[in-house]
Amino acid sequence: MKKNPLSLQLNTDDFLPASEEEKQSLIIMRESVSFWKDSMRRLLKNKVAMVSLFFIILIMFFSFIVPSFYPYSYSQQQKGAENLFPMTYSKAEMERMEAGEKVFPHFLGTDKLGRDYAVRVMVGSRISLTVGLVAAVIILVIGSLYGSIAAFFGGWVDIIMMRIVDIIYTIPDVLLIVLLSFALKEPLNKLSERASFRWIGVVGPNLVSIFIVFALLYWVGMARIVRSQVLVLRESEYVTAARALGAGNGRIIRKHLLTNCIGTLIVTTTLQIPSSIFTESYLSFLGLGVAVPLPSLGSLASTAINGMATYPYLLIAPSVLISLIILSFNLFGDGLRDAFDPKMKK
Repeated sequence: MKKNPLSLQLNTDDFLPASEEEKQSLIIMRESVSFWKDSMRRLLKNKVAMVSLFFIILIMFFSFIVPSFYPYSYSQQQKGAENLFPMTYSKAEMERMEAGEKVFPHFLGTDKLGRDYAVRVMVGSRISLTVGLVAAVIILVIGSLYGSIAAFFGGWVDIIMMRIVDIIYTIPDVLLIVLLSFALKEPLNKLSERASFRWIGVVGPNLVSIFIVFALLYWVGMARIVRSQVLVLRESEYVTAARALGAGNGRIIRKHLLTNCIGTLIVTTTLQIPSSIFTESYLSFLGLGVAVPLPSLGSLASTAINGMATYPYLLIAPSVLISLIILSFNLFGDGLRDAFDPKMKK
């Protein structure tokens, strides 16, 4: 029977115990995710960061893999094929094509020595990316260790170490690179004569000087960032518990403090890569980069600037690639920063 809507009598069916199905339908549980998984979810939702990562992977593919299968070498000179425009052939190549032979095109033309410009741009981007990645690792290792030690011990140790950082900030990097290039040129040339150090003669003493300057100067920014993070983390309860359990200072810094700074370290290192690439590019533009005939994007732009009015494509290609690499790494670094920042969670 239907209950009278005006009746004040309670419906006893409403007070019956809930069934198991009804209990399960009311349980709403959120999936438990770790910090890394949650950060990756937010990163994957960032379309700008994902597009930047796609371009980074694409540039690395063309820089490190494609030159191995490319029919031309970065140092191969072809007589009669000097200063060819993109997608054109020399007279000898056209004769070979008329004879039925297949000739691989010069997608970006050739330079004044008849070298295929596309493979030189790819190898140049490989050099620039390698310098950026190696420099970022050097800065990460030195900066994180220096900053964490200064913050962990504090007191007069922190004061002395950070005053050294302030002094290093005042040293002009370009001047130091020039001085090191002249001072290390002869010792490095003698060292490159040994079998195990022949790579020095390939990359040149200038590039070795750049790496030394990165190790001497460019880690100070990383050290300050890590110091500020460790100053907060060293007062945490787990650090106190580790000390009570007898953990040494080195283990606390390595296992507890730096591990909890890993998000900041990843973001800072990613943003350091384009800065290192730009530094190498403008130093190579000034003639302080890799040794000839090994190209880099900066040296390619420096060589092409003299013929900018006649052969503008020789300058456009490395310039656009430098801009694309730096922009992609900066946008991806911004995406990482947003993904690892808990304040950005909605």
